[in-house]
Amino acid sequence: MDFPFHTVIQSEAETILNAQDFGKQIKKGDVILLNGDLGSGKTFFVKYVCKEFGIENVSSPSFTIVNEYHNKVDFIHFDFYRIKKVEELYDIGFHEYLSGENIIFIEWSNMFPEILPKRNYQIDLKFVNNTSREISIVKHE
Repeated sequence: MDFPFHTVIQSEAETILNAQDFGKQIKKGDVILLNGDLGSGKTFFVKYVCKEFGIENVSSPSFTIVNEYHNKVDFIHFDFYRIKKVEELYDIGFHEYLSGENIIFIEWSNMFPEILPKRNYQIDLKFVNNTSREISIVKHE
């Protein structure tokens, strides 16, 4: 997978293949920003990236704000959707999560761009129709 990456996928199976390919590119310390409308596949994408690392219990952190998944690599999975003020992220120690050897996923990252690291992968998922999605991935170094 070369960056910038752009494709239109026609099925869940194609999404899984793209997530698996992306999972082979990332390493400890990487931050992955995911944006897209509700139901566009953000959590689904994260789930299949994590499967590449032997993690099976991925779920949406919409209500918990943050989920942690541990295996050979530790993943931190944020969802900013229900956050009203940036101070809420400071209260849960957002920056401490960034300082480790974790791989960080942040859904709805566009809500608080001012606190995000400049080095990241930005993934945008857009509806084309009921079964198709457009996926764009840009690597910012």
